[in-house]
Amino acid sequence: MGLSWLSIVRLGLVQMALGAVVVLTTSTLNRLMVVELALPAALPGALVALHYGVQISRPRWGFAADSAGRRTRWIVRGMGLLGLGAALAALSVIVLETRFAEGLALSILAYALIGFGVGASGTSLLALLAAGAAERRRAAAASITWLMMIFGIAVTAGTVGALLDPYSHARLMVIVAAVTGGAFLVTCLAVAGIERRLAPTPPQPEGAPFMEALREVWAEPKARMFTLFVFLSMTAYFMQELILEPYAGLVFGFSPGASTGLSGAQHAGVFAGMLLVGVACTGFRIGALRTWVAAGCVGSAGALGLIAALGPMGPGAPLVPAVVLLGFFNGMFAVAAIGAMMALAGEGRERREGTRVGLWGAAQALAAGFGGLLGAVAVDLSRSLVGADAPAFGLVFAAEAALFLAAALMAMRVMEGGRMAMRAAALPGE
Repeated sequence: MGLSWLSIVRLGLVQMALGAVVVLTTSTLNRLMVVELALPAALPGALVALHYGVQISRPRWGFAADSAGRRTRWIVRGMGLLGLGAALAALSVIVLETRFAEGLALSILAYALIGFGVGASGTSLLALLAAGAAERRRAAAASITWLMMIFGIAVTAGTVGALLDPYSHARLMVIVAAVTGGAFLVTCLAVAGIERRLAPTPPQPEGAPFMEALREVWAEPKARMFTLFVFLSMTAYFMQELILEPYAGLVFGFSPGASTGLSGAQHAGVFAGMLLVGVACTGFRIGALRTWVAAGCVGSAGALGLIAALGPMGPGAPLVPAVVLLGFFNGMFAVAAIGAMMALAGEGRERREGTRVGLWGAAQALAAGFGGLLGAVAVDLSRSLVGADAPAFGLVFAAEAALFLAAALMAMRVMEGGRMAMRAAALPGE
């Protein structure tokens, strides 16, 4: 018996909880370090890169999920690690203000825990979806869970932005405790009993070590080429993650709450873009997979150009609509790529769904860490060379736009021209 639609939505609640916690560390805490504490953007960039870097362990988590054992156990444990790491990360911002060395050490520990938590929980969740969902439901399941994650990110960012003003350290800790505690409780309730309803997972044959399984997956041409595409496109996707809110604060005069709300507006745009592609492909069978991916990449490049062009206008410029537009095209690109991932997870040698998902997750994590750090370091260098904030940020956004255009060309070359697999997904209630 496979996952029902209700079970898929319940697992989507876990993705929503993951997104709600992670957005605190990649947006709110990042902005506080750069603007309120006047630290170089490279510092939070390096910390976020660390949290992505430790996620190179994702293939290992996926292999463990393929082999045997209870995946829900690792989902819950991972969420616990993530919540603990987020709470320590918020505390480290307070410590950094007066004791830099101690604050930095605490930050390093916190972001490492965040990375391990996301890797353990997220990969085990995706492996459960890929193995437990019927083939015709996999792509639709990916769309549902990612839409819920984006919804969680958007709602959390918007709500936290409203509650954080006027800013105080005590207010920050109360908000983070509420978000992390709520996310852990939602996760425990969401996964309760789901795995027991599935057919038992037979153990892997003896003598199938992790590296051998990883080599088998890497030898598959589709899996290897898709891994390279994920790395390039995700580098472009994440370059603006650590610099958009500081850009809003330094160039447009946004307050901490307003800039956190900007992140919520962006993710609302992502949600709308994902929803459009999901409805168009599932309900109306419009467009091919690579067309949606390429259109999302090209649109993202254009939106970044618009954001850069608004810089010289300063406060009062329509930054929020431009950021929503960026999120919209990001969402178009992302949901099409996710649909391809879930469809490809079941191709090739059987019982390797988790390992494939883990490999792509590791590529995404490395690209996210590299892209975020690259964007932050590039901004620091540009600000020192140019001597003005608006053109310095504009140069980095232009470079990111170029990467998106390169990703669009690669998508047209490496992806099949067929329509998205999610079009064959059964509708709820069938």
